[in-house]
Amino acid sequence: MKLRADQTGNRGLPMPLWLQGGLEAVQAAFISAIVVVLPLLGVWATDGFQNRNVDFLARLAGQAWLLIHGVSLNLAQVNPGTVAQQGSGVLSLIPLGLTLIPFLLAWRTGRRLARASYTDQLWQAFLGALLVYGAFGIATGFVCRTPEVVINLWFAMTIPLIPFGVGIVVGARREAGSWSRLIGVDAVTWLARTSQHSRWAGSYVGSAIKAGFVAAVGSVCLSAVLLAVTIVMHWTDIIAVYEGLKAGAMGGAVLTIAQLGFLPNLVFFALAWSSGAGFSLGVGSHVGPLGTAVGPLPAVPIFGALPSGQLDAGPMALALPVVAGILAGWWFLRAGENHFDEWLSIKIKARWFTAAVSTLFLGALVGAIAGALCGVVVWISRGSAGIGRLTEIGPDPIRTALWLATEVGIGVVIGYAVGPWLERRQKLREADLDHAVYDDEHA
Repeated sequence: MKLRADQTGNRGLPMPLWLQGGLEAVQAAFISAIVVVLPLLGVWATDGFQNRNVDFLARLAGQAWLLIHGVSLNLAQVNPGTVAQQGSGVLSLIPLGLTLIPFLLAWRTGRRLARASYTDQLWQAFLGALLVYGAFGIATGFVCRTPEVVINLWFAMTIPLIPFGVGIVVGARREAGSWSRLIGVDAVTWLARTSQHSRWAGSYVGSAIKAGFVAAVGSVCLSAVLLAVTIVMHWTDIIAVYEGLKAGAMGGAVLTIAQLGFLPNLVFFALAWSSGAGFSLGVGSHVGPLGTAVGPLPAVPIFGALPSGQLDAGPMALALPVVAGILAGWWFLRAGENHFDEWLSIKIKARWFTAAVSTLFLGALVGAIAGALCGVVVWISRGSAGIGRLTEIGPDPIRTALWLATEVGIGVVIGYAVGPWLERRQKLREADLDHAVYDDEHA
């Protein structure tokens, strides 16, 4: 049986699956490389680089390709011998916006391979794609390493497989329609063999994980809105930096593309900022809702949007994760899977006690899940620019996770407590609307 019932099995190229997976990987690697090369080629063509050699451009493009895949670059000769630079020289700040390019290409690859494969044969296509993509990565690292930029070949081979592999799996899952069909396991039959208590516990934990995901996504979305508002409010400062650089049309365009590449990083920085944990822009600096203390920064236009000094309205941003937690608590109430509360009410007859304990436990569990998810994404977004003080850029993942877990947990308790009232209000509005429609129809 195919991954999807409406597939006939005749789609795809007439070749072994491992070979088709390899060709799809080559296509994805070359397209992502071209996307990286084009902006650099524009700067090179307008004499934006001191080195005019073509091999310099090719190596720089390869290094940029590895960086957007998450491979750290060791800058071996960045101010060597200075005390302030001990332990620095590693470029590990990943432009997550540009990382979406190989991810989306891999997503397309996963869908195409899923169409051409049976469930028990999909691993062949995946294996061929991963082997070829890993080979492309190690070849790029070998060719593009220089005395100034040292590349770990093992990392060049394995780390690009993370965004590419995740994209393939997500694309194949999208094509298959379900995880059980993707891996060939009937989840319904497997669940039917488990006990009722196990199914209740699984439903409770599964709903809590989904609620934590709702809270994490809500926090990120609210942080994105906060970042957009900040950019709009400081737009004139950003334009002033652009004008001061005098980079020209091509240089300004490439600089804008680079900043857009770091836009997801900035959203996660805003997430840490709104949580109260803040983030750093260099060793010894701190940017938070209670105040900002940073040293000299490079002339990057987006830095013009940084809040400065004491912020009177800054603490209000701490409410954003709480709002996300309220939404998650309301969502969990609507899911109707609070089996822990049901079990506790059977064991203990004091309803005021069981309701309070189960709600507080739910807040702690969902808050911990949301905090862990947000901690992972802010960890991915942070890194080192490898030069000067900019060897520490981004939020501290542990502090951010703890702050967010606490705030989301408070919001979940509030959302679950006020959820019944919100549900009654919604039902009353729906009833009033139905009566109005009925009256109009019989007028």
